[in-house]
Amino acid sequence: MSKHNKNSITNKPMLTFCDVFAGCGGLSLGLINAGWKGTFAIEHNADAFNTYKTNLISNNKQFFSWPQWLPIEPISITSFLDQYGDNLNNLKGTVDLLAGGPPCQGFSLAGRRTHNDPRNALTDEYLRIVEKLNPRILVFENVQGYTQPFKKNGDEKYKNIPYSFLIIERLERLGYKSFTKIVNLSDYGIPQTRKRFILVGIRENDIALTRLKERTPFDLLETKRKQFLLNKGLSSNTPVSCSDAIGDLEIKKNELIDNDDCHTKGFKKVLYRSSDFTTAFIELMRKDCDSPPNSMRLPNHAPSTVRQFRRIMDTCVSGKAISKEDRTRLGIRKHAITPLNKGLPSSTITTLPDDAIHYSEPRILTVRENARLQTFPDWYVFTGSYTTGGINRKNTCPRYTQVGNAVPPLFAEALGLVLVNLASREVSYD
Repeated sequence: MSKHNKNSITNKPMLTFCDVFAGCGGLSLGLINAGWKGTFAIEHNADAFNTYKTNLISNNKQFFSWPQWLPIEPISITSFLDQYGDNLNNLKGTVDLLAGGPPCQGFSLAGRRTHNDPRNALTDEYLRIVEKLNPRILVFENVQGYTQPFKKNGDEKYKNIPYSFLIIERLERLGYKSFTKIVNLSDYGIPQTRKRFILVGIRENDIALTRLKERTPFDLLETKRKQFLLNKGLSSNTPVSCSDAIGDLEIKKNELIDNDDCHTKGFKKVLYRSSDFTTAFIELMRKDCDSPPNSMRLPNHAPSTVRQFRRIMDTCVSGKAISKEDRTRLGIRKHAITPLNKGLPSSTITTLPDDAIHYSEPRILTVRENARLQTFPDWYVFTGSYTTGGINRKNTCPRYTQVGNAVPPLFAEALGLVLVNLASREVSYD
C-alpha cells in the first residue's frame, strides 16, 4: 500500500475488523485508512480475492493479523462456517467490527426481486457469523431495494415486509440495536448518484452505544462530513463531477500507447503522466501512485457502436438514463444506459460497462475510470480478466464487476472514522 495510506493509520487505536463478502476490498481499504486493523476477510470468488490479496495482504503488509488456522485463499461463506465454525467460537467477543455486504442482486430494483433468490440466503450466513463472533459493532451495506418488500415475487408471509425489517428483528434477538439510513454517497465525495442502504448495529452493552447518547451513527457521520471532505481537499457543498474525477484520462488530452496488462492484444490506453488538467479529486486519486496504474485499457468499439453512442450523446439528455421513447427511436433494446454529463456526478457505477457512456467521447469508460468514480486510488491494482461472457459469467468476477460491486473506499473511510471514535476504549467521542 502507498505511503499515504500507511501514514493515515499512524497513532490511531488498532481496533479490529473482519470483512465478509469482501469483494475486491473497497470497504476494507476505507476501514484501514480510518484506523482499523483487519483480522480476516472472506470472499468466495478467486478473481476478486486475488485483487484483495494483492493490495491489502501480500508483500508483508501490516494491515491484517491473519489467524494461522485460516488459509489466505478464496472461500465461500458456507464453507467457511462449516470448516472453521469452532475457530470462530474461540474468537467470540474479541472482534470489534464485522463488516460486510451480502450480494445485492436479489434485492436490486433493476432485477426480478424474488424473495427466494438463493443469493438472499447469504444474509442468513452473515447472521450466523454475527452469532458466532458476537462483534461489538457491525456494518451492513446493500442496495436501496433492501428496504422494500417483495410485492410481486415474494412468499405470502414476506410480500409486505421489507427484508431490512427482518434483519433488524433478528439482530435485536442477537442483542444488537440497529441504526439504518439510505445514504447518498455523493455527499461524501463519491462522484456518483449512488444511494445505498447502510445498517450499523451496536451490541446493547457496548460503550459505543453509551457514547451515542440520543444520537445515531448517521448523525455523527453528517456532523463530521464537512471536516472529512475538507481534509481531503474536497468541497462539502458541490459534489464531485465526472470531469472532476476522470477529466485527466480523456483520449483527446493524452497520447495513446499499447495496453500491456491483459493477454488480448490490439488494445490501447492513454499514457499516464502529469496532466495540465487537474482537480483536488484527481490529485487525491493520483497521490502516492509511483507507477502508471493498471486497468486503463480503452474499448475497441465497432464503428456502428461508436455511431450509436454519438447519436445518444447528441440527441438524448445527458446525466439521465435514456427514456423509453429514445430507446424506441434509436432502436435500443437495452433498458439502462446513461450518457454522462461532465458537470454532474456519474450515474451509479454497475457491473455492466455499457450502462454508461463517457461524457465527451463515444465510448464506455475504462475499468480505471470506473474505479476513480468509485474512489479507488490509482495505485490500487485490479487483477483478472476485464470482462467475461457466455458460460463463464456465473463463475468469474472480471475487473468491471469487481469495481461495480465495491463499496467506495472514501465513504467507507468516512464511516470508519466515526466508528473508530465511538468504539475506542481509550477516548470518548466529542
